[in-house]
Amino acid sequence: MKQVIVEEQVITPNKVVCVGRNYVAHIHELGNEIPDEMVLFNKPNSAISETLFASHNGDEVHYEAELSFLYRNGRFDAVAVGLDLTKRGVQSKLKQKGLPWERSKAFDGSALFSPFVSLPSTESGELGLRLFIDDVLMQTGTVSLMIYSPDVILKEIQTFMTLNDGDIVMTGTPSGVGKVQPGSQFVAQVTVDDDIIAAAQWLAV
Repeated sequence: MKQVIVEEQVITPNKVVCVGRNYVAHIHELGNEIPDEMVLFNKPNSAISETLFASHNGDEVHYEAELSFLYRNGRFDAVAVGLDLTKRGVQSKLKQKGLPWERSKAFDGSALFSPFVSLPSTESGELGLRLFIDDVLMQTGTVSLMIYSPDVILKEIQTFMTLNDGDIVMTGTPSGVGKVQPGSQFVAQVTVDDDIIAAAQWLAV
């Protein structure tokens, strides 16, 4: 089973639950409509990886940086920045046919995470993320820009699905997504106002 690091502890998530279309700018970026209800899908434990692949089984891969929360003891208690990797071409074909997204979203290696850190209090400042590719800022977003806040997301998931301790919830991506290019250096950060509280680097292969 694949694992993540939480405050130097090794944790094995059972699953990764993902929120789609949670930032208005990203919805417009992909030409989608704002949904009437929360869009949710799952990635299995086997999706978790430490290696950023630019392609999978011959399909090109796109990056989506997301604030990611670890569920434990009945609440979100840790946060990281994650990459929700997507086969955009495959996803478009599936959507056109009205089919599920798993082939484009839940493949092996489609979820990468920085180390998780304890979730700061709301009084500490606004939680956000930044993604740099080859030293260029490509994505930035904060909780206040989300359509659904983390608390609302957690309540909605729990109306129909059990979260186990160690499960991860990825809360959607801001605009600026694009293709993963081999050899590119990715630097992703979780921020509170201007302070970096968690970060990761990946070299795309």
